[in-house]
Formats: sequence, C-alpha cells, structure tokens
Amino acid sequence: MSTTDIRNIEKTLLSDNWYTLNKFSFELKGNNGQWQYQEREAYDRGNGATILLYNTEKKTVVLTRQFRMPTFVNGNQDGMLIESCAGLLDQDNPEDCIKRETEEETGFKVEHVTKVFEAYMSPGSVTEMLYFFVAEYSDNMKVSDGGGLEHEQENIEVLELDFQLACSMVDSGEIKDGKTIMLLQYAKLNGLL
Repeated sequence: MSTTDIRNIEKTLLSDNWYTLNKFSFELKGNNGQWQYQEREAYDRGNGATILLYNTEKKTVVLTRQFRMPTFVNGNQDGMLIESCAGLLDQDNPEDCIKRETEEETGFKVEHVTKVFEAYMSPGSVTEMLYFFVAEYSDNMKVSDGGGLEHEQENIEVLELDFQLACSMVDSGEIKDGKTIMLLQYAKLNGLL
C-alpha cells in the first residue's frame, strides 16, 4: 500500500476534552483495485515510553500499581493495574521522557537506558506509538519514594518483585497490562535476569 492507495481523507473533530478523538472518512483501494469508502475513529493521546527496571543481583524488577478507570469499567473489579513505569513523551524524546518518568513514578534515577523496540499498542483505534526500554537499577539509585506527581493526580504504588514471581503473575492473570507483559517476556527471552 502506498499513499496513492488512499484518497479523499476528511477529518472531523469529535472530542478535545482530555486528548483528541477524530473521525476520519476516506476512500481506500482494496486488493481488487476497487475504491471503498470507510470511516474510522482515532484517539490521539500522543506517543509514550515504558521501561522495565531490573536488578541482576537481587533478580528483581520494579513495577508500579495504580488505578485505571478503563480497566475498572471493563471487568477489573478494583481498577488497580500492575504495570511497567510509563508516560507520555510530551515535548521530550523517548529516552529523556522515560528517565523523567522513572524518577517521578519509581523514585529511581537511572542514567543509562536501552531502547529495545517500539510498537503501536492498539492500532485499530489509538494513534500512540510506545517506545520500550530496559535499565538495570541498584538500591543506591533510589532518590525518592516515587509515587508520581500530585498535580497529575497520580497515586502510584512502587513494587519491587522477584522476577520469577512477576512472570508467574502474568500466568495467573495478576499482571494483565500488555506493555508490562511484553517487557517481562523480553527480559525472559534475552536472559536479562
């Protein structure tokens, strides 16, 4: 597919409350060469970054736990979700963003992070590209309690978990967050711990 396979794109703003929701109408050339009229909605909240902090000596990882309303309304009884540290890029590049978010959310100040991949997390409806990082941490990197920023109404619990326990929590369904599962599996496949 190329840009010549899509035409007559029209964008209509549906909501500009928290982020933006747009409706797109367009014509897309099908595999048979025929043009099809389609409509899709796209939620634009910006791009983000996420990180798995790991300690090779203790065989632990640092994750967070916080309330997520969308999970609550979709069957998560208390709305609490265990996740890898993450945040929106805002005006930063992905590396600067994840270093800032790591310190704000977990209290660990990391200098060296490694980008491992990037992915669209829900490409059927959300524009966000997520940049995935890993970084080794040690106890002496702890500069605060973390927990997020009060003015952003973040109430984040910091969890230091045994790596094998974290992996078993994926199997048991205690960890259901996609980005976190991807990073734990990356760590397992690449023998980080």
